[in-house]
Amino acid sequence: MDCPGPWMASDLRGGAPCAAALAGPRALVQNGRTRRAAAARDVRDPAVKEFRWPVRVYYEDTDAGGVVYHASYLRFMERARTEWLRSHGFDQGALRERLGVLFVVRRIEVDFRRPARLDDELTVSARLREVRPARLLLDQAVGREGEAPLCEARVEVACLDAASGRPRRIPEGVMAELGGAG
Repeated sequence: MDCPGPWMASDLRGGAPCAAALAGPRALVQNGRTRRAAAARDVRDPAVKEFRWPVRVYYEDTDAGGVVYHASYLRFMERARTEWLRSHGFDQGALRERLGVLFVVRRIEVDFRRPARLDDELTVSARLREVRPARLLLDQAVGREGEAPLCEARVEVACLDAASGRPRRIPEGVMAELGGAG
């Protein structure tokens, strides 16, 4: 059975992966034809949307000084990246089980500008900057609505083989879906 597009989100929710996901490292099956995919896709186009996820600061997120502890920002960003993937139909557990891949943070560069405090309502954003064969590059920010970011990060996420833990190419169906989306 052919997928109507390069990837169907429902394929990761219970059905078998569609042909595009299993076609091989550089092949993309679309409309019954196989073609080579680009090595990297730059998605810095202003039309690419920013994903936004709300977070409230709880007592457990703060340090002894009453401000958000630096590691809490990393947890907030992880939640936003997970929900960003989910918004594109990719459940991380299903990616592991059905396609044998994991997405892990390889590198993160964070600029802490101003503190957040207990009970603040924050928005965490994630914007895909570039898709490479085995990596996703994202820009993320944490801040209060309508204000300059409190914290900004550049995140490099690597795709690993779930069994071996070694780097591997992002399945083409996943690349195709994320490459044109924000």
